[in-house]
Amino acid sequence: MMKGNLGQLMQQAQKMQETLKQAQQEVAELEVVGQAGGGLVEVAMSGRHEVRRIKIDESIADDREMIEDLTAAAVNDAVNRIQQASQEKMSGLAGGLPLPPGFTLP
Repeated sequence: MMKGNLGQLMQQAQKMQETLKQAQQEVAELEVVGQAGGGLVEVAMSGRHEVRRIKIDESIADDREMIEDLTAAAVNDAVNRIQQASQEKMSGLAGGLPLPPGFTLP
């Protein structure tokens, strides 16, 4: 009887691993837009943290220091958005796997 439970647990773990890989791929293909300065600077970033585009409003084109500060803030905003999307995507994955009390997946 224990052998059957172990086999079932292994099947569930394998299915969860496949689901995890799929979720990771979906996050990697995601594109988010981070903003700063009320949209004066926007940074489009992939789920792999690759910057795809940067948009700088022409009203700040002559203010190098502001551009630098707002670009850094927009990149950080994009990174935070990717992290949040990743956490949301991964949060439900352990729901179907019978884990011992107090045990959580990273």
